[in-house]
Amino acid sequence: MYLGKEAKAEIFAKHGKSATDTGSAEGQVALFTTRIAHLTGHLKKNKHDFSTQLSLQKLVGKRRALLAYLYKKDIERYRAIIKALQLRDIIK
Repeated sequence: MYLGKEAKAEIFAKHGKSATDTGSAEGQVALFTTRIAHLTGHLKKNKHDFSTQLSLQKLVGKRRALLAYLYKKDIERYRAIIKALQLRDIIK
């Protein structure tokens, strides 16, 4: 698999509270962003892979929901993760 334990631990250590804190919203958003980037690259090569396309759309929806949660609960954490991952501010 393209994301092993070490890669996930590195993502959570960088964006979460610690490498073992896999439940924080920031860590989850960072993991989803990495997976979205990987699936986007796959779909550029395989345009007719519709199951991957559906998975990508679901993953984007999950990330958007987590970002909306962060926006409502703690705007500073939201702004920090948006800046760290270089995402657009889509929640108004």
